[in-house]
Amino acid sequence: MKFINYLEKISGVSIYPVISLVLFSGLFIAVVLYAMKTSNESISEMENLPLDELK
Repeated sequence: MKFINYLEKISGVSIYPVISLVLFSGLFIAVVLYAMKTSNESISEMENLPLDELK
């Protein structure tokens, strides 16, 4: 029996893809907004963090 047959027997299973899409979209939008609002000084400080340990 294929996996899809097991899913068809579960009532209300069609809501799970919608929930997954909403969660992914929300997280993606949040990360994009965070990246757009972050200042250039903060970004350059984060860029140099790995190099600061070598000094």
